[in-house]
Amino acid sequence: MPRRNKPDRGRPVELGAAMGWARAESGPDGDWLVRTVPGAQATKVYRCPGCDQEIHTGVAHVVAWPADESGSVADRRHWHRACWQARARRRPTRRR
Repeated sequence: MPRRNKPDRGRPVELGAAMGWARAESGPDGDWLVRTVPGAQATKVYRCPGCDQEIHTGVAHVVAWPADESGSVADRRHWHRACWQARARRRPTRRR
């Protein structure tokens, strides 16, 4: 089988009025749709649910939300990439 030269960009996902590209991921915590946000497009400050630290403007990160139909725009969470990848090894911290 020949090798693909183009990376898999995921599939288009419609979220209400917003349209974006997301990839599906499965883990012990369920099925998720995940979108990468490049640093140049990160224009707001968010709080990562994995480490309870801020994701500052200009920092690349991921946005994840449940893959089922009940997942809405309000269910989206912005995570540091490392926190998202380590979510199975550690639990979200309590927000102060």
